[in-house]
Amino acid sequence: MSRYGMLEVLATGPMTTVQDLGRPGRGDLGVGRSGAADRGALRLANRLVGNPEGAAALEITLGGLCVRARGDVVIALAGAACPATVTGPVGIRRQIGHHSVEHLPCGATLRLGTPARGLRTYLAARGGVDVTPVLGSRSTDILARLGPDLPVPGTLLPIGPPPAAFPAVDLAPVPETAGGELVLEILPGPRDDWFTPEALRVLRTEPYEVTADSNRVGIRLRGPVLERARDGELPSEGMVPGALQVPPSGQPTLFLADHPLTGGYPVIAVVRTRDVDRAAQARPGQCVRFRTA
Repeated sequence: MSRYGMLEVLATGPMTTVQDLGRPGRGDLGVGRSGAADRGALRLANRLVGNPEGAAALEITLGGLCVRARGDVVIALAGAACPATVTGPVGIRRQIGHHSVEHLPCGATLRLGTPARGLRTYLAARGGVDVTPVLGSRSTDILARLGPDLPVPGTLLPIGPPPAAFPAVDLAPVPETAGGELVLEILPGPRDDWFTPEALRVLRTEPYEVTADSNRVGIRLRGPVLERARDGELPSEGMVPGALQVPPSGQPTLFLADHPLTGGYPVIAVVRTRDVDRAAQARPGQCVRFRTA
């Protein structure tokens, strides 16, 4: 066992991955950035326990995670707020808060329910999740199949050495993830000239629905068709998080953390970086609208 403790995975929910801030600057090698889908939530969880913002943590999709502390572990939860229950080693249960610093004594079990709003929750442990880095990052890229394996029941996740400074606060008074209609700011282009003026008007004014066929790679949207002004295909060109790529169906896909590095379908617009985190919390069935700056 790690001298700093471990988290034993008992259940993972729909999907749990290890994520940090990814592998930036390796696109020329064919390696995407990956990393946390909601980077702001990861940073907040790490700050709460005194970690560097880029320390590795657990990204939990739609709750359902259950872990047992092997050794004393200090944790914080951020992102989509889940009901969270700690059962102590002698069977005493207590509810714990979100955006707060919590102590898991050795043998205690943490169980997360399903969030009422939002999609992804981040669990940071003081010292970080100390799995083996791959190309400088502990992030799991589900498209490239790069990084640590997905945790399964029985996985033991070692905790790294704690930082010298202890957390300065025990609660962060930040608003919960918003539900309802999500409005994202976009910049048109770089291939908006491949679409009709009506398509651009539709994108700016009509709602789109997040479909269940979405993951860390991207969000598939369903709504009015975005009509092209020209035929043919593009040579493959670089893609970025937030790109709204439109295949021949006319239904856009919004790329997230594990997006492909290149693509041959035109990108009608790009969601501003500050709104990509918010997009990563959109749930199937949720309504999305786009507006220009």
